[in-house]
Amino acid sequence: MKGERILYPCYFDAGLFRYEGRRVSRSKAVKNPTIADIQRAMKKAGLSFRTEQKHHPAYWWKREGRLVVNWDKSKEKLLKVVAGNLEARK
Repeated sequence: MKGERILYPCYFDAGLFRYEGRRVSRSKAVKNPTIADIQRAMKKAGLSFRTEQKHHPAYWWKREGRLVVNWDKSKEKLLKVVAGNLEARK
């Protein structure tokens, strides 16, 4: 749908290389992010989103889910906003 972007947890996983699916810099990424972690980061940023029980094609066996965000700008800007609000779990 127009104005929506899809985010998967692997985009923010510090344990992955770029070619494995990480989309943010390792310094902004966290180890093994969950959907709940990303949801908290998006709520902090004031973003409107919904969760779907679909998976990243490269990680079909993980069944992590994905987030569909209402966003009109570039996906790279969205990734930076979410990564800036993502906190490592203690």
